[in-house]
Amino acid sequence: MTNIDLPSLEKEIVIRKITEEDLVEVAALSINSFGPDFSFNKEQLESQVKNFPEGQICIEYKGRVVGSCSSLIVNFKDYTHNHSYTALSDNGYIRNHNPEGQNLYGVEVSVHHDYRKLKIGRRLYNARKQVCKDLNLKSIIIGGRIPNYYKYSHLMSAQAYAERVLKDEIYDPVMTFQKNNGFVLREIIPNYLPDDEASRGYATSMEWINEDYTTE
Repeated sequence: MTNIDLPSLEKEIVIRKITEEDLVEVAALSINSFGPDFSFNKEQLESQVKNFPEGQICIEYKGRVVGSCSSLIVNFKDYTHNHSYTALSDNGYIRNHNPEGQNLYGVEVSVHHDYRKLKIGRRLYNARKQVCKDLNLKSIIIGGRIPNYYKYSHLMSAQAYAERVLKDEIYDPVMTFQKNNGFVLREIIPNYLPDDEASRGYATSMEWINEDYTTE
């Protein structure tokens, strides 16, 4: 990260919905964040914008997209028996978006490597929380990778690892961040991303409760 004037950040940053004109840039950002094996392509992003434009958000800094997040609405209880990334995200196309659902499901958050110390991730999480409030949804649920688990998988179960992360005894770049942003652990999910060697296929189901939710 070079040549960034931190005091001017607030004036330069724009948080907005992703448009079709952004898709190539957001796809490149996804590759920058996750590599070619776990990133979104232009077709997936186009489907996301088409199916739920309010849930696709980006952060622009000095005209450059430096962060993005995607989500959809579901009734999470409908996925109890098939809680995998592919099922929840429709393999990234979110054609299963349910406008009548009660939960916002977070699919992905991407932050450009050069801007990761500028609280871009926190801003995206806050923007997603605002979407949840604006649409009067019960909660945000995310299935999060635990990318440091490979260092401990020979020593403990994924459940034990997650519990130690919650106690700040182990640092995990994804789960620790989610915990610090008000998410609580629901359960450990095996085979969420089977090809994710770092997480050994496991993920954490984390939830943020919308305290402003009403049934009226």
